[in-house]
Amino acid sequence: MDTVVIKQRFSRRLIRFGFLLFLLGLITGLFVQKLANPRMGLSSHLEGVLSGMFLVILGLVWPRLRLGRAAMTSTYWLALYGAFANWATTLVAAAWAAGASLMPMAALGHKGTPTQELIITFGASSLALAMLATSFLVLWGLRAGDEHAKPQAD
Repeated sequence: MDTVVIKQRFSRRLIRFGFLLFLLGLITGLFVQKLANPRMGLSSHLEGVLSGMFLVILGLVWPRLRLGRAAMTSTYWLALYGAFANWATTLVAAAWAAGASLMPMAALGHKGTPTQELIITFGASSLALAMLATSFLVLWGLRAGDEHAKPQAD
């Protein structure tokens, strides 16, 4: 399949998933007070909204990336995983009243079972790595590519 077609498809999907995550973040905001730890619920609401906007922006920037097929596919999946895991991990922590081991300010001292804390730690650590890798790959993909283009007169 042509790289341009793949870029267009990934771009459209990132924008669509971004709006979905933005909506999930808004819906999470409606239920913040019902969660076992409302402060962590607020974090989940904000993560959903901000990560959704991140995906929309990434989708708009996507056609400008200069990445090979493997790097493009990896960046796409890392971005989706990182954005959705960011929202979901904090939502699970809010529902369980857990997360003190890794997110003490948002957890407000709420500590879950060792298994819950392990799940939250895995989610938060893996999403952080995914988002860092996504950011590096996007920056690499936005490297200058028009060194040989003639400057246009104003």
